[in-house]
Amino acid sequence: MTAQTRILADNLRFTEGPRWRDGKLWFSDFFSYKVYTIDLEGKLETVVEVPNQPSGLGWLPSGELLVVSMIDRKVLQYDGEKLTEYADLSEFAGGHTNDMIVAIDGTAYVGNFGFDTATQEPTTANLIKIDRQRKVSIAAPEMQFPNGMVITDNNKTLIVAETFGKRLTAFTIDDDGNLSDRRTWASLGDYSPDGIAMDHKGAIWTAVPFSNSIIRVEKGGTITHTIPLQLDSYACAIGGENQEYLFICTAGSFISEECIQQSQSRIELLDLREIGAY
Repeated sequence: MTAQTRILADNLRFTEGPRWRDGKLWFSDFFSYKVYTIDLEGKLETVVEVPNQPSGLGWLPSGELLVVSMIDRKVLQYDGEKLTEYADLSEFAGGHTNDMIVAIDGTAYVGNFGFDTATQEPTTANLIKIDRQRKVSIAAPEMQFPNGMVITDNNKTLIVAETFGKRLTAFTIDDDGNLSDRRTWASLGDYSPDGIAMDHKGAIWTAVPFSNSIIRVEKGGTITHTIPLQLDSYACAIGGENQEYLFICTAGSFISEECIQQSQSRIELLDLREIGAY
């Protein structure tokens, strides 16, 4: 059976950081500097503008939104009316901050680029932790571009996509949010994982730039599905009332000038029931 995605929104610039919450998909658009929501009918609404480029999203136990501010390497808090600084990560981030996941207790983990965007030189890419008291520290050092993340096993396991390492890496989370027992969850061969999402069967959907596809991988590395796309995939999220949909952030380029000029980024929807992955 050939899978076909449905385009929920197009003519965006570069979509990233998707999260399903309250019956809507929340996501960032890097180069329009906005966080949006979109529902299953395609109704698009602006949540907030982030001057230094938004990326990863998450929520505190209080319900307030956290947004990664990429260029100034901060995490911001949005209370529905105004943005305020939540944490400054610049001491530990070697490149632009990027993806983020927030645990149920409010502990946040933030990745950053494994290279300097100005010089393209490799940098030390630490996975960064923000604890419940907003203290910032290194959760895991010397990662190869820590990118998309999921938390599994009743909040006891963190899985991180290491883009330059071409693998998914797992950690055990203790009661204080510290990480240990670093191990490979799946090696991905030639694929460089970006954003990831776990489905209700425990497999991980992985956006894989430069492949015009998105893949589903099981623990250990078996790829069960490869879905062809017109554009490259950069992030994804599971959503819908019963987690039956995969939302995919796609784009024709990741270069800022091309993204702004061409506006080729989309939010696409894949019904997992139609491909036997639900």
